[in-house]
Amino acid sequence: MEDSSASAPLWMGRFEQPMDAAAWALNASLDVDRRLALEDVRVNQAWAEALHEAGVLSVAERDAIVAGLGTIAHEFQTGTFVFRASDEDIHTAVERRLRELVGPLGGKIATGRSRNDLVATDFRLWLLGQLPHLEENLIQVQMALLTQAEASSGIYLPGYTHLQRAQPVLLAHWWLSFFWMLERDRQRLGDLYPRVAVMPMGAGALAGAGFPIDREKLAQRLGFLAVSQNSLDAVADRDFAAEFLFVAAMLGVHLSQLAEMVVLFSSQEFAFLELPDRFATGSSLMPQKKNPDLFELTRAKAGILLGHLTALMTVLKGLPLAYNKDLQEDKGQVFAAMDTLLAVLPVLAAALRAIKVNAEHMQAAVTDELMATDLADYLVEQGLPFREAHAVVGRVVREALALGRPITDLSEQALQAIHPLLTRSALAILDPVQSLARRNLSGGSGPQAVEAQLQAARVVLNQRRVPILRENVRSIRTSETSIGL
Repeated sequence: MEDSSASAPLWMGRFEQPMDAAAWALNASLDVDRRLALEDVRVNQAWAEALHEAGVLSVAERDAIVAGLGTIAHEFQTGTFVFRASDEDIHTAVERRLRELVGPLGGKIATGRSRNDLVATDFRLWLLGQLPHLEENLIQVQMALLTQAEASSGIYLPGYTHLQRAQPVLLAHWWLSFFWMLERDRQRLGDLYPRVAVMPMGAGALAGAGFPIDREKLAQRLGFLAVSQNSLDAVADRDFAAEFLFVAAMLGVHLSQLAEMVVLFSSQEFAFLELPDRFATGSSLMPQKKNPDLFELTRAKAGILLGHLTALMTVLKGLPLAYNKDLQEDKGQVFAAMDTLLAVLPVLAAALRAIKVNAEHMQAAVTDELMATDLADYLVEQGLPFREAHAVVGRVVREALALGRPITDLSEQALQAIHPLLTRSALAILDPVQSLARRNLSGGSGPQAVEAQLQAARVVLNQRRVPILRENVRSIRTSETSIGL
């Protein structure tokens, strides 16, 4: 809800004239940072406790302020908070409402702090609360890949390099290749967490609070792992936001690669995979079409996520210390990236689980020449240097292509004309099952190696990479929909 009544901005005392209306609209950030509403309330409550411990607030004053902030939290949670035209951002909205509830006492909450350290703290706290949700959704995609891999026992298909058929691989190995990409993304989320969990509160505008705030105790109360070591750096630092956007962009790239392969393999030209109707779309003109739109959109989101990273990095480039208004542009990029991932991941997980595999088409695509390396390895075992064996088998492939026949149809005479070590019996090695059986080294595509890989994947899924934010912080979280966001 909006109220047209206005009060002066927090900083208006220095100014004789009100701000130009268009300039005010450009300057205000409430439409974006209102998502930090509950974090702002929580940080203000903790700050009131810190001010009391520093001797600034009496017990009664602290209790009144904390209670007033609790009322504001309830208003946000129930969607009854009334924003006013004078609310420049969520921080001024909360402080303005606090003063309405508890009178001039509400102004004491601003003692020793600035919006500079407050917004940085709110923003970090919000991200700390969201990272576990992101990890949970990422795990669902990993679980879908693992489920497909476990259901693919014994099925093989061509592996590709340069999008040309290369060597046979087990389908489970193919699915798990994407699992491990996403596992690196999940590890990056975990690595990011402690760098987000550094509390700027107490840095003030840039020089530090002028009151004896116990920052370590404040950080513990809010669920942070550490406090910032330099007040100038604390209010200017957006490394955590940029690092999150890199993780998001890298995850987007991996999801795009997965989506591209599903698009390709579900085409009629490949027909390796089939999309269920509920995760496909049709054409408004061509009745026969079944389009992989959800996977195409997933592929497109990678570009959007890369754009968010580029936008923030460009904003940060060349900024002087300490705080600058440019930093107001940080949150929109992070919010949008998080929204994108939390929209894509659940749909992708469900669609991956529902994909049907056409094993017959996959295995029929594994032709003799895909085991050419195995034939070269056979010649190596007979004593030829690999480079010579490579050249010999290359001539075998060329001969088969010239005749328009599979390698296994070549005569003994034709093989002997290429090299005396080549015999018809040697061609028995051109078998995909044998080829895979030779590749049971750790990480390989052989059945035993893939089974070990499946076991390893099950183990890592049980390992949480991102800590759960302390319950006393999460307890006031609610659906952002209820705040009108």
